[in-house]
Amino acid sequence: MDISVTRDTFRLAQVFTISRGSRSTAEVLTVRINADGVTGWGECVPYARYDETLDSVSAQIEGLPEQFDRAALRDLLPAGAARNAVDCALWDLEAKRAGKRVWELAGLPAPGPELTAYTLSLDTPDAMQAQAAANAHRPLLKIKLGTPDDMPRLKAVRAGAPEARIIVDANEGWSAETYADLAPHLQRLGVALVEQPLPAGEDEALRAMARPVPVCADESCHDRASLPRLAGKYDVVNIKLDKTGGLTEALALKAAALAEGYGIMVGCMVGSSLAMAPAVLVAQGAMVTDLDGPLLLAEDRAQPLQYDDAGVHPPAAGLWG
Repeated sequence: MDISVTRDTFRLAQVFTISRGSRSTAEVLTVRINADGVTGWGECVPYARYDETLDSVSAQIEGLPEQFDRAALRDLLPAGAARNAVDCALWDLEAKRAGKRVWELAGLPAPGPELTAYTLSLDTPDAMQAQAAANAHRPLLKIKLGTPDDMPRLKAVRAGAPEARIIVDANEGWSAETYADLAPHLQRLGVALVEQPLPAGEDEALRAMARPVPVCADESCHDRASLPRLAGKYDVVNIKLDKTGGLTEALALKAAALAEGYGIMVGCMVGSSLAMAPAVLVAQGAMVTDLDGPLLLAEDRAQPLQYDDAGVHPPAAGLWG
């Protein structure tokens, strides 16, 4: 096999802000694996929160041997962005060589569209209300919070989109005391889910706290090895391919989490349709789908995913899988 990795930049439609900072572009790595005249490809988004950079992830990929399969890849790379792009490229390569779709190879039913959340960037209350009003037609909005002064923002979004379901993502930005104060108000304002309210290293406090709104583990859940640490603290797990290390582990995590009684959320980093395509398979039947990355972009891949009132559709063969 011949493996190459390139850096690609996609402009965002507008500046996107979370509690950790702002960005105006999506910086991604694209992996291509060539074998017997066929090319499979995948995409990942290195994430500084997990000590990943474009350089470090590229080096991981470039250090792989010439021959391996998806089973061997698990031992060659840890869960994370590098393994994700390579794993998804291997799935795409296998599907193209077999003349089948990835879901057929994985023994999954043919996928359909899934309603997806649309994320509102962290901003002033007035600006977030305007964002909410502009997207009030969407059935599910996700709002980025995680500051000491979030109640005015939450109220503003609810005023801007009174009928929409709302998910709150704190991105580890609250203390236990702040979250305890906010939780009753989240319930009062009709929030359907709160993601990672406390830092992953400090989430033990959740075990002793009431959860009037379901709590989802994001930074606290990477792959199946994370599950034993979540019991009694979380109700839902957020599966992201850049955390699990690809589609292979994402499907295994989904099955294991369901078996343990967790709800499933399928999320994403800010990337192109190529990054979202494998995740659409994982999102089938999920409690929450949050695969809006391409909706935040000003430009995308040549054969982008289709989004409409039914949600995000499975990828065309020309894109992936």
